[in-house]
Amino acid sequence: MATSFGALCTDFYVNQKLAVKMDLPGDRETILHLFDRVRNDHPAMKRFRRYSDELSLESSRRDGAYQWLALRANSVRCGHVNPDSLDAAYDLHRLILKLVPYNLTISPLDVDYQELLFGFDLEARDNQHEIVFDALFADSPLGALLECGPDARCIDAQPIFGVSLNDGCDLQAYFEVKTSTSTRQVRSGKFRTEPISILLTIRKLGPVDSPDAMLENFDMMAQTAERLANDRVVPDLLTPISRAITSSA
Repeated sequence: MATSFGALCTDFYVNQKLAVKMDLPGDRETILHLFDRVRNDHPAMKRFRRYSDELSLESSRRDGAYQWLALRANSVRCGHVNPDSLDAAYDLHRLILKLVPYNLTISPLDVDYQELLFGFDLEARDNQHEIVFDALFADSPLGALLECGPDARCIDAQPIFGVSLNDGCDLQAYFEVKTSTSTRQVRSGKFRTEPISILLTIRKLGPVDSPDAMLENFDMMAQTAERLANDRVVPDLLTPISRAITSSA
């Protein structure tokens, strides 16, 4: 993959979420018209799938790089996994923001919030909670928390931190680490190779002044996400965890 972020992890993805306050229309004609319009610009997105609470349009996942769009009652979400470039990922997100105000009758007043997420997956074997704890907390005052006895093992280390980026607190950033090791795996000592997910989420609270403002918000959020990913996520989360994974192997 061509993105510099993608070169640092197993999988890199860029997701978008538009949350609204009122239920979205769910009739066949509206949904199919939107999906057909998206497929016109992204022909590979031709797999229409229905879940219990979601309708989705996806491209094939065969090559590890794919795009998806999902509609729920109160949100529109889309993503690009392992894009060739950030611009390639942004193309889908911008298209969705251009289409949904008219195809799904989303009013600027209806916008609850917008989110842009950068996700970094690092495959790891062994106790992922201990990997994260050792990478981020071992040399801090929190490191003493594991000194609870000779049999103490870390079974949950999934930090999340939120920070306001402006005085109004309506532009926010969240830094999160998600692990997948179960207590059963810790007990048995048998671990599977699964990803540790490092997530950066930029959230802009609504409402917005106009449909065009959603696109302006997106461009601002993309710039903010790139800056924080370079300045904070890569050096302070991704690199230490990657090194801890190597040390545990």
